[in-house]
Amino acid sequence: MHYIVHCLDHEGGVEKRLANYDAHKAYLANASTKTVISGPLLADDNETMIGSLFLLEADSKEEVVAFNKADPFTKAGVWRTVNIHPFSKRVDNR
Repeated sequence: MHYIVHCLDHEGGVEKRLANYDAHKAYLANASTKTVISGPLLADDNETMIGSLFLLEADSKEEVVAFNKADPFTKAGVWRTVNIHPFSKRVDNR
């Protein structure tokens, strides 16, 4: 099953995000939960990171919750909100 994880940072959280960026990337590279695609959400200036989006492949929502809870960004308090939803992945709209 696929899951979307949508995270928004605390206001002005870029410094905290950058301070934990290497640990976050290392965590994703070694996690047992498969990341299909992920990346930072950007502000309207197309540069400032304001959150994260993940498309994960996992056996259950509980696995995704545990995956997110162990992320260094979660532990450092980078994200203000985290929403996790099952996702029906489709290639196109046909």
